[in-house]
Amino acid sequence: MKAEIFLPEDYRPAESEPFMNDLQLEYFRRKLIVWKQELFEQSAETIDNLQDSARSVPDLADRASEETDRALELRTRDRQRKLVGKIDAALRRIENGEYGYCEVSGEPISLKRLDARPIATMTLESQEKHERREKVHRDE
Repeated sequence: MKAEIFLPEDYRPAESEPFMNDLQLEYFRRKLIVWKQELFEQSAETIDNLQDSARSVPDLADRASEETDRALELRTRDRQRKLVGKIDAALRRIENGEYGYCEVSGEPISLKRLDARPIATMTLESQEKHERREKVHRDE
C-alpha cells in the first residue's frame, strides 16, 4: 500500500517536471476515477430513463419516438461501458508503471494529450499512423 500523495487543488502536470512523477501519476489517477464515477452516475440515470420509458404508449408515432430514444440510450450506455473498461485499463497502467508511454513506440505521450484524453495509449503520431493504416484497410 502506497502512502497517500498530497495533490494541491490547483496542480497541473508541467513539462518542466520529471515525466510521470508521483504527482503526475496521482493527478491522472484521480482524474480517471472522477471520470469513472461520472459515467456510473450517468449510467444510473440511463437505467432510470429506460425503466420510465418502458410504459405502453398507444400512439404509433409516440411509440416510434420512444423506441428511437431507447435505442440511443442503449448505444450511449454501451459506449459508456466500453469507456469504463478503458479507464480501468489506464488505472492498471498507472499501478504497473506503464501509464503515459506509447504502447507502440514506448515514447512518452504528451501531457496535453493525456490531460485531454487520459485513456490515451499512443502518442499522437502513433495514433495518426494507426488510423491511416485502418483507413487504407477499410478502403480496400
